[in-house]
Amino acid sequence: MRLGEFLEHARRQIAAAEVAGFDETGFRVQGRLHWVHCARTGMYTLLMVHPKRGTEAMKAMGVLPPFAGVAVHDAWAPYDTYTGPEHQLCCAHALRELQAVADAGRAGQWCWATQAAEALTAMQDLVREAIGQGRGAVDPATLAAQVRLFRSAALAGASQTAARSGALMKNTTRWPAACATARTTTRGSPPTCGRRLTTDNNGSERDIRMVKLRQKVSGCLRTFTGARQFCAIRSYLSTAAKHGLGVFDALIMLTKGQPWMPAAA
Repeated sequence: MRLGEFLEHARRQIAAAEVAGFDETGFRVQGRLHWVHCARTGMYTLLMVHPKRGTEAMKAMGVLPPFAGVAVHDAWAPYDTYTGPEHQLCCAHALRELQAVADAGRAGQWCWATQAAEALTAMQDLVREAIGQGRGAVDPATLAAQVRLFRSAALAGASQTAARSGALMKNTTRWPAACATARTTTRGSPPTCGRRLTTDNNGSERDIRMVKLRQKVSGCLRTFTGARQFCAIRSYLSTAAKHGLGVFDALIMLTKGQPWMPAAA
């Protein structure tokens, strides 16, 4: 397969981007759990399969170590070990967890999670409005008011959320109250305050979706080589689609031994 040059080009472009999304998902290869890692921008997709989920795989992928832009992700701890980038929490993850906390509360009572979610949504709207109107920044006073609401709610959540106790809670990474308070209180600023930033990491989830569909339809990959080839082809086709090239045309070029390459930036 002649995609080595393409994959290296995609890696360099994502590593040099102002903003990039990162995600990972489980993938069974040779009867064992592996991980497909995704790094992406609006124009490039790079997928890589690796036996590990954490920093060992991220280092092998070669995007995060040199990356100096804004890394958008779900706040999984290994991402935060990279201090070169700025880190942007995926607001979609935060809002889902805050909603879960609010749903578990008592009807008619004030809930810190509801206040945090409303403030977060308001900040997203302020950023979108500023971009739509061509303004270089959000009104500082309006933003500051929402930041105060967000932070006070997060602090209230931290004070009302008991520490995890027992094996079940400690091993349940999606325990809503603990997750929501951890994500909202460990960030130096609310998740969306800059024009460069995207409000969520949904693009990464879309780019990685075909991995889950492949596994659902056909089961695990029999060989690691086959898994690597699958990820390479998906990286190629996803990037081609982002550049306006049809999948069929991209595949024809690949089978002829002359894979499509994006124009140099």
